[in-house]
Amino acid sequence: MATATSTRERIIAVAVELTTSAGWASVTMARLAEAAGVSRQTVYNEVGSKPVLAETMILEELARFLRVVEEAFDAEPAELTRAIERAVCDVLTYARANPLLHAVVSATHGADTELLPLLTTNAGSLLGVAKDVISARVAPYAPGIDAAHLDPAIDMVVRVVLSHVMQPSGSPEETGADIAWLAGRVLQG
Repeated sequence: MATATSTRERIIAVAVELTTSAGWASVTMARLAEAAGVSRQTVYNEVGSKPVLAETMILEELARFLRVVEEAFDAEPAELTRAIERAVCDVLTYARANPLLHAVVSATHGADTELLPLLTTNAGSLLGVAKDVISARVAPYAPGIDAAHLDPAIDMVVRVVLSHVMQPSGSPEETGADIAWLAGRVLQG
């Protein structure tokens, strides 16, 4: 089973590399198979169709972003607002240097826009995973907001951060401070 996992990981890594170097439109199952050193059938067996591959790539990149969030919360265990500020700042800093994110966002200026909806209009699974992680990290701080409003507050923060990931409007530090200030006011009830 370890071989199947490493084969799958290699195929996904090659797909990311092809996407960042030549664009998503250039990623075909045949080209992916050749670059990964496997058969086309192995590509299909390991990752499924190209749309499934796209979603897998995005969700795996999301997992890396969420590790950044978790590390920020771990570094600020005493104060929720400070943890949010650090998480936002670190995520935006990570996003600036992320080649896959840049490939997806820069594709909006050309015809290669197939991945973009996974971060925008069809981002349901991405948002759901992110909100679940943030909810679990916020709960130990016992925010002063009632349970009925906590989920919408977390949804708001996640969507605002995603918006800044896609189109930054200031430095990560400034944006982190601004979002933390806003989240602090909302989460304190």
